[in-house]
Amino acid sequence: MFYADLHIHSKFSRATSKDMNLETVEQWAQIKGIKVIGTGDFTHPEWLREIQEKLVEEGNGLLKLKRQYKLDVPESCRNDVFFILSSEISCIYQKNGKIRKIHLLLLTPSVKDVLKINHIVGKFGALSSDGRPIFGLNAKELTKIILEISAQSMIIPAHAWTPHFSVFGSQSGFDSLQECFEELTEYIYAIETGLSSDPPMNWRLSALDNVTLVSNSDAHSPMKIGREANIFDTELSYKGIINSIKTKRGFLGTVEFFPEEGKYHYDGHRLCGVRLSPKETIKRNYICPVCGKRVTVGVMHRVETLADRQEGFIPKDAPPYKSIVPLLEIIAELNNTTSQSKIALNSYMKTIYKLGSEYSILMHKDLKEIEEVDTKLRDAIERMREGKVFVEPGYDGQYGTIKIFGQKIQEIKGQGYLF
Repeated sequence: MFYADLHIHSKFSRATSKDMNLETVEQWAQIKGIKVIGTGDFTHPEWLREIQEKLVEEGNGLLKLKRQYKLDVPESCRNDVFFILSSEISCIYQKNGKIRKIHLLLLTPSVKDVLKINHIVGKFGALSSDGRPIFGLNAKELTKIILEISAQSMIIPAHAWTPHFSVFGSQSGFDSLQECFEELTEYIYAIETGLSSDPPMNWRLSALDNVTLVSNSDAHSPMKIGREANIFDTELSYKGIINSIKTKRGFLGTVEFFPEEGKYHYDGHRLCGVRLSPKETIKRNYICPVCGKRVTVGVMHRVETLADRQEGFIPKDAPPYKSIVPLLEIIAELNNTTSQSKIALNSYMKTIYKLGSEYSILMHKDLKEIEEVDTKLRDAIERMREGKVFVEPGYDGQYGTIKIFGQKIQEIKGQGYLF
């Protein structure tokens, strides 16, 4: 069994940390407990040059960092990390009288395939302008082009519910995969749920029953790696991972944000400080009570609009999931500080050195072992595992707040469906 985070970005993407280089990505993958990590941004010429220079193909569709790059990783976390070639493309185009903005995650098995893909798709936009290039290309047409170049590649609609840039987005998306991909829908084996939705929300759409729900961090900085991930019990290879996504065999489920923490879970207006539940939005006729303009409709509302099942429905044989709160956020709360503070980061690293990788601590480590290091942390981890957290939902680009021992109680979130 291993964890895989298939969607991240490099230092060449907009609003991304300069620390997102291959060495640091591998270092933090080990600290987090990730076995397979996406390269991100393989369409960017300079990033691809670094991939070719620093990684070596293993012959199984995965790559490893060359041995001369030595990393400072706690002994308790040291493990082999494999890279999978991945990239994200933004398609902005008009279809059926409406502007569409769809982000697609691409996975491919070799640098040879990447070179072929870049040669062709480079005709539709400037690959060097951003790690996530923008094409005025229909998402269906891009899918057709990619599969004709490399039949083993996989196209996954990224963060499928985000309002502005996703296949189901309220602002510029579609009401179904069929509407977007038409006759090529059969080649869309998965969607990425995104930070603002989780499996139970997606289970409410019967049209998604045959689609694998994958989760990835979409990390723009090293600390964000692994905030969401996938769990596989397959051969450690590109083929093993892709076939598992296609068939759901060996796909053991996902590690999830509590979706309320995602920055588009509820409706609202960030600049006006207005957060609205779907019911409140409908009651106000979608109008912001402060500025009088239309609010940004979030993921929960959008799911409610498209759902054909009641909340709580679980499809037969649906892979399980586990909701987590990032360890740094838990430690910051226990120290009454922010996750950006030196106090929190220092305490985080001390905990990692003593107890092992973050995933091990959050999901697997015996509570008695945690208690020997920190009693309060032990209590916090137990509450998180039981889903006993206090939430203030995110909205309109503003991340939500998750507290283990919160003072401002808005609602309590149950875990719902655990391993």
